[in-house]
Amino acid sequence: MEKAGYPFILICALVTVLFTFFGISVLAVLSLLCTAFVCWFFRDPERIIPQDANALVSPADGKIIIAEAIENSPFTQGPSIKISIFMSIFNVHVNRIPCKAKVVGIDYYPGKFFSAHLDKASKENEHNVLFLETEKGDKICFVQIAGLIARRIVCRINKGDLVERGQRFGLIRFGSRLDVYLPAGARLNVSVGDKVSSGETVLGYLL
Repeated sequence: MEKAGYPFILICALVTVLFTFFGISVLAVLSLLCTAFVCWFFRDPERIIPQDANALVSPADGKIIIAEAIENSPFTQGPSIKISIFMSIFNVHVNRIPCKAKVVGIDYYPGKFFSAHLDKASKENEHNVLFLETEKGDKICFVQIAGLIARRIVCRINKGDLVERGQRFGLIRFGSRLDVYLPAGARLNVSVGDKVSSGETVLGYLL
């Protein structure tokens, strides 16, 4: 269970108890179902992390909505490969690190809350940008983006930290999106429409 969910679970459980105490059975049942859903939403299953040193794993569960080479982005210099992962409320929302590296920068931007499916969500929604650099000097950028429902980005790592592939580092609550920018020379391993799992699915390989 992801600890960020404890306050939500406690509130739902307390409301359930109050409805039960006052004999409001219909609302008590609905509140109990809500409590069960919140417990399920904040689940944090273990994952089998790929051991290939060049593998770049998905930082999020969800569906690939963009997987393409681009010439420029708001967060990287020059060409890169952009992969966008949409997370619905039914996905695990714990985010993980794509590869072993050093955190060389973290930039948080307050913003709006457009639907995470929209292209403008990458730049205009509230988002948190993380920059990694591997021992070989490869640079990877990934962006936690708040969505229409998601209103809280959690990030538990700091600039200067050394991180491992598959390491948990945060989450985005209640549906959102995560964009990944790989070096232009990386080999893409996913395509639009693919379902991915954080820490397990290989998005691509460094060459």
